[in-house]
Amino acid sequence: MAQISPRLDAFLGGRLTLRQLPSGHRAGTDAVLLAACVPPNAKGLGVDVGAGVGAAGLSALARAEGLDMTFAEIDPALTALCAENIAANGFAARARAIEADVLRASSRRAAGLADGAFDLVLTNPPFFDPAAARVSPDAARARAHVAQGGLEAWMRAALALLRPGGTFLMIHRADALAEILASAKGRIGGLRLLPVHAKAGEPAVRLLVSGKKGSRAPLALLPPLVLHGPGGGFSPEAEAIHRGEAGIAATEP
Repeated sequence: MAQISPRLDAFLGGRLTLRQLPSGHRAGTDAVLLAACVPPNAKGLGVDVGAGVGAAGLSALARAEGLDMTFAEIDPALTALCAENIAANGFAARARAIEADVLRASSRRAAGLADGAFDLVLTNPPFFDPAAARVSPDAARARAHVAQGGLEAWMRAALALLRPGGTFLMIHRADALAEILASAKGRIGGLRLLPVHAKAGEPAVRLLVSGKKGSRAPLALLPPLVLHGPGGGFSPEAEAIHRGEAGIAATEP
């Protein structure tokens, strides 16, 4: 069988170049939006949970010079591509890719992911509930789209890695709001929810979620982001975010 060669994609207006497999799940707008929520003055230890080829974490490193990032990914082929992308984009001094099943505490520990060790957790979880979704026969695509144990198990594992006072950032389906709130209860506070709409006047398709471990701040619903204008192209705000020229004020001040 012929080997499938990765293709090179540009992110942040060409500031990053990422090798991705031409088939299966491909990083794009969700990763860019998630990383845009990272404050430029963020510093300390970050972890990209379910990192794939590293799009979100690398975009975060490009925004925040004070971050040191670990990329945790279960798929060995994606972990290898992530490591290549880290090196190719010049971040080897403050980033590393590790293969780990983040849903299993023993696997996290064996990979060096200590609970409570990280100042920042980024995650773009698999979108679908295994009990409700038709799982792809392609193993890599199935892992990217369906989280074993559902969103609650994914958030529990990701939040276990966060230190008290640390920041959690996630992008997920807007229709999973009830599950997001239930999974966050008792684990993280100061939730800030930012709806993302494909077009003005349409229902939200994504939610950007931020919170701080131990915060007692009330939940806040932030002004929405609209991705596309009437002509179908990116809105000026979304275009600036995709070019790496603007961020998203999603985190607790």
